[in-house]
Amino acid sequence: MTKAEIVSNISDKSGIEKADVLATVEAFMEEVKSSLEKGDNVYLRGFGSFIIKTRAEKTGRNISKNTTIKIPAHNIPSFKPAKVFVEGVKNKVTVA
Repeated sequence: MTKAEIVSNISDKSGIEKADVLATVEAFMEEVKSSLEKGDNVYLRGFGSFIIKTRAEKTGRNISKNTTIKIPAHNIPSFKPAKVFVEGVKNKVTVA
């Protein structure tokens, strides 16, 4: 599902103009992004958590030059779904 489809679905279900829904979705995403950039996790009860994970320094390989390179420690954004969310997906999604 794309952002445009999310906006369209919310607009259809709520009766709010698509432009207003788009602005709200954009503001939500910007707020999550800015919070993570500041080092703050975002917790949405019943949905999940947007958290920052720290990756340790490791050694990698540049296969084209056949040399080792050092990959520095870094932070990455991550999403951890809530238990209610996981259970809902487990119970409703069928494997084809």
